[in-house]
Amino acid sequence: MIKPQLSIHEALIRGFNILSETLEINNDDAVRRIGRALSSGTRLRILKLLLQGEKDVTRVARHLGGTEANASAQIKILFDSGLLECRYEPGQHGLKKISKTKVKRIIIDLE
Repeated sequence: MIKPQLSIHEALIRGFNILSETLEINNDDAVRRIGRALSSGTRLRILKLLLQGEKDVTRVARHLGGTEANASAQIKILFDSGLLECRYEPGQHGLKKISKTKVKRIIIDLE
C-alpha cells in the first residue's frame, strides 16, 4: 500500500520540512531516520539514479546489477524515510512500482 504524501503539518511533526526539493531536518529522530536511510551506498546510488527521473524497480535493479528483491527492499527503506514517492502502474505481469525522489538537497539543522 502506498502512503499518501505528507502534509506540511505531518512533515513538521516527523521532524523535517520539504520545501522546493530541499529537505530540512530539524530534530534528532528525523536525523537518525534519514541518516539510516542514507547510510547505505546502494541507497545513495538509488537516490542519485532517481534524480534523473522516475524508474521502476526492474530498471533500478538492472542499474545496480542486483536483484529486484534487493532493489525493492532498498526502495522501501528510502520511501519509509520520506525521501521517495512511489506509485503503482499496470505492468506485463501485474503491477509495477514506480519511484521518484522527493528531494535534491538535504539540510541537517543541529540547533
